[in-house]
Amino acid sequence: MKWTQALQEYQDYLRIERGLSKNSILNYSLDIKKLIGWLEEHSIQTSPVVITEESLQEFIYTIAKKVNPRSQSRIISGLRGFFNYLVFSEYRTTNPLELIESPKIGRKLPDTLSEEEIDMLIKNIDLSSSQGERNRAILETLYACGLRVSELISLKTSDLFFEEGFIKVTGKGDKERFVPIGDGTIKFIELYRKEIRVHEPIQPLAQDTLFLNRRGNPLSRSMIFVIIKELVVKAGIRKTISPHTFRHSFATHLLERGADLRSIQQMLGHESITTTEVYTHLDKKHLTSVLNNFHPRK
Repeated sequence: MKWTQALQEYQDYLRIERGLSKNSILNYSLDIKKLIGWLEEHSIQTSPVVITEESLQEFIYTIAKKVNPRSQSRIISGLRGFFNYLVFSEYRTTNPLELIESPKIGRKLPDTLSEEEIDMLIKNIDLSSSQGERNRAILETLYACGLRVSELISLKTSDLFFEEGFIKVTGKGDKERFVPIGDGTIKFIELYRKEIRVHEPIQPLAQDTLFLNRRGNPLSRSMIFVIIKELVVKAGIRKTISPHTFRHSFATHLLERGADLRSIQQMLGHESITTTEVYTHLDKKHLTSVLNNFHPRK
């Protein structure tokens, strides 16, 4: 079996069986292509079926000199998944990375905004312009629903089920979920839709897209970053803030107010509860309060 065949079959597996997005498949593929390039560079004639643990250890030793431990760990994880697929498909009997350990890295906790800082950002929006009304609706939606930026820019008017109090969100791997939305956020979205959006030119392919730019096209990811960056400067907040920060803040504030992890997991669209558990590390004061309030031996 050649590397090109193995890679193509693995990509098909990730797309069809795992339901991963194009971006996720691309990232997994890049790890394998790094290995293929290294083998070619060192004139090592081997195939994915017979490559040995020793060759892979040498490859990992080489990349360890060029990338940080977090990137090294990600590459090892990506390759381990690839060889697990080959074992699953009975091309191999063992995974050559099974005994290769990833470097120890600390778990990076996400930055969050306080409720006051979120209020400061929204207060600094210039509501005298049509774009200001749109930007307020964007920030309110990011924070109130805990959306990824990709989910926000792909949100459609047909995804809004305001009478039921939900929006339909298309997440990673095109997986759909329903997220509750509060009356306050509904008010800002409806204000934008009925007072601003209806008076703007809308391109044919963007008729159902909720948030649009001045030319009537869907907003890009980079534009959302620019909007937030400008507001952070105006508000004088000295933190590294991105659209994802609102998602982290959404989850953290829910946890602080007593929401259970399973509910937060469903709203965020996390496949594993382990991903959601990172938020339990954010506020030690909150956890101490929970212990003092609820444990029988407090």
